[in-house]
Amino acid sequence: MTIKIAQLSCGTEYSSVQHEIEKAASAVGAKTVYPDVSHADVKAALDRFGFAPRSAQLKLMIARAVSLADGRYDADAVFITTCFRCAEAALVRNELRRFIQDNTRLPVVTYSFTERLKAAQLLTRMEALVTIVTRKEILARERQSGITVGLDSGSSTTKAVVMRDNEIVGKDWTPSGDVVQSAQAVLESALRQAGVEMSQVEAIGTTGYGRFTLGRHYGAKLVQEELTVNSKGAVWLAGRQRGEATILDIGGMDNKAITVRDGVPDNFTMGGICAGASGRFLEMTSKRLKIEITELGKLADAGNWRNAKMNSYCSVFGIQDLVTTLGEGKSFEDVAAAACHSVAEQVYEQQLQEIDVRRPIIQVGGTSLISGLVTAVGEVLGEKPIVPRDSQYIGAVGGAILSSGFL
Repeated sequence: MTIKIAQLSCGTEYSSVQHEIEKAASAVGAKTVYPDVSHADVKAALDRFGFAPRSAQLKLMIARAVSLADGRYDADAVFITTCFRCAEAALVRNELRRFIQDNTRLPVVTYSFTERLKAAQLLTRMEALVTIVTRKEILARERQSGITVGLDSGSSTTKAVVMRDNEIVGKDWTPSGDVVQSAQAVLESALRQAGVEMSQVEAIGTTGYGRFTLGRHYGAKLVQEELTVNSKGAVWLAGRQRGEATILDIGGMDNKAITVRDGVPDNFTMGGICAGASGRFLEMTSKRLKIEITELGKLADAGNWRNAKMNSYCSVFGIQDLVTTLGEGKSFEDVAAAACHSVAEQVYEQQLQEIDVRRPIIQVGGTSLISGLVTAVGEVLGEKPIVPRDSQYIGAVGGAILSSGFL
């Protein structure tokens, strides 16, 4: 079965990225399709939509979205993409995403591309769309069973979790180095903690950047991208597997914002324009303040970001702001608070406006342990996020839960 991903786009041929989009979809067993519409359909769709952009391709995007919403064209998922340089396209992209979600149950991902887009940058997103379509029953499972292991090989850290009958019985993490060696170290530690032998493990699930390498090495039953796996781990840890929620994971290299219904993702955005909107900027701030990043949150909670305003839209400019602010004699506490607030603001502006934020907000990942960042996210969004216990282990937990679906 080939998964049909309806592409609603503007400028992909002109920017020479269309081939890369089709290549990414093909790599995960999917096919990009384009809803057929007539000239009359375009006019009717614009009247219904209430907005007529200048671009003919944007008008075509709107008509194709209406065709999907009315059930006149069959697709399994939707990929909405426009050039990041165009403000009008950004408006249409976001409104179409909302329109599709209001009128269908199709999973959606939005993306703003540059002329340098490569297929590899889209693989995780395309893979997630295919996973949501093909493995919805597994994604909807609410309990883990048997003895299973989850391995999360991330950009910054590698985590392992051992679960037995819906409980975490062993866990460990280490900074990522060699993919297999890092995983082996945390796996052995988690198994010792659980009092479990490797021969007793019934299934392994791998996720993260090193998931394919670990999947082959351990013969994993589940090798899956982190968007869907992290979603499952987050809602399980937070006890929010029913109803709606938004999951926010501010990572070391990229960020993920995911909306879920009954534990199944239906819209997500991944990445950021610059490291200034990720945990990397907080690491840079900690080094400049000559403190461990584990101390940054407490320091930020004691400060006031308004006394040392900072813009980390770009990590380079953010560090310039940091140096300038310290040179003005601002306190370390205020600077730490300003750094956390700046990251929270950039995540909101760059990513959270690409989705409809649903309550509650579940903040997860390693940066969720930085209390000052959690405080800043709460201030920006007007509601303090839920940070569940073991929030940094979401990927490993999700891998252990979902892999039990293959027993």
